Formats: sequence, C-alpha cells, structure tokens
Amino acid sequence: MTDYTLLDTCNEHGTTMRLLQRQNEFAIRVDHQDGELMHSSVHNSEDVLAEIACNHIADREKPRLLVGGLGMGFTLAAALKHSKQHARISVAELMPAVVRWNQGVLGAVAGYPVKDKRVDILIQDVGKVMREHKNEFDAIMLDVDNGPDGYTRDNNDNLYGLDGLEIAYEALKPNGILTVWSADTDQAFTQRLMKLGFEVEERRVREDTQERGAIHTIWIAVRY
Repeated sequence: MTDYTLLDTCNEHGTTMRLLQRQNEFAIRVDHQDGELMHSSVHNSEDVLAEIACNHIADREKPRLLVGGLGMGFTLAAALKHSKQHARISVAELMPAVVRWNQGVLGAVAGYPVKDKRVDILIQDVGKVMREHKNEFDAIMLDVDNGPDGYTRDNNDNLYGLDGLEIAYEALKPNGILTVWSADTDQAFTQRLMKLGFEVEERRVREDTQERGAIHTIWIAVRY
C-alpha cells in the first residue's frame, strides 16, 4: 500500500497536528498517536450528527446553527445539505491550521463547504462562542476531539462537563437541539445532560455508510 505523504504540520494551543495524503485519501493525526483522529474515507456518523440536528429544526424559517469543530468539513457539509437557503451556520474552530487546510487542499473532500455564503468561520473556542450567544441557536452540533473522553486537549473537559453543557443549554433557543459526536459511549455524560434538563437520546451509528467500521455514539439532547 502507498505510504502517506506529509502535507503540513502545525503546533497550536499545545497540540501538534499533521495533515497527510495518500492518493485521494486524507488523514489528520495528533501528536504521537498511531491512528488517525480523522480520515476522509469514513464520515457517516458526522453526516448523521448534522442531519439529526437539521431535521429537528426543519420548520424554522431562518434558523441559526453552530458547528463546534470543523474537522474535515463533513459535519458542516451535511448541515448545509439539510438546511434552508436562509439558514446561518457558524463554525467555531480553535485551530487556524484546520481552517486553512479546509480552505485549501483538504476542502475538496467535502465540497468546500467553508465557501458557502451561509457559513461564518470563527477561529474561537466553541465554549466561548456559546457563552457569548445565549438563547440564540436553534441547533448546536459538537464534534470536538473524540468526544467527552477525548485525548487531544485537556480543556475539552470544560466543554463536556456540567459547566460546559450548561453553557450549551443556555445558548439554545426553546426546543433547540444539541447533538454531540463521540467515538465511545459514556453513561456519565448522558447523566450530565439529563441533570441539566435536556431530553436525551443516545444513538449508535457506523462510521461507514456500508455498515462497516467502528460504531460511534451520537447524543441527541433537546432543550424544552
């Protein structure tokens, strides 16, 4: 099998990330992890994360959506696909290099969603964005790190802990929806969502559309 070619490396916010390419495939690796944090060939669960959120608010005329974590652009692309023309989608991405990659060579894999006129790219921590926009979002999609038990940044605990989830709750409009992606299940995370008053459903989704590959978790949390 052809080896990967290293396209770029960045060291931002204490995290080293590498963008690699092998023929038409791309991968993002973090620090010295052997496996990929993201791979362009498997993104079904990211697509479902956005589709669930958008379907919940499909009857709203001018919805405001927030995507936490740009990644390879698949969650954003799916949100655009399932949103109305007058929707506004903000994307909070802490790593400037990830935004740069999506604007450049990596962008083609998801169809360059960052260039859509409905999109605003914010190079900020998603927690800060939510804190500054109370009762403003119809839907929030969180795909940061590997979920509540991620390994990339210790600060992600602030996002998935009670305080962070309360900020997400307050950033949503009534009957707004929070969807959260994770590589694994986490019963304690489910309990935290319920404690804050969310109505919670946990759904298991394959990473590949052909019912192959790892099974990921999506939390569906509605603020009533």
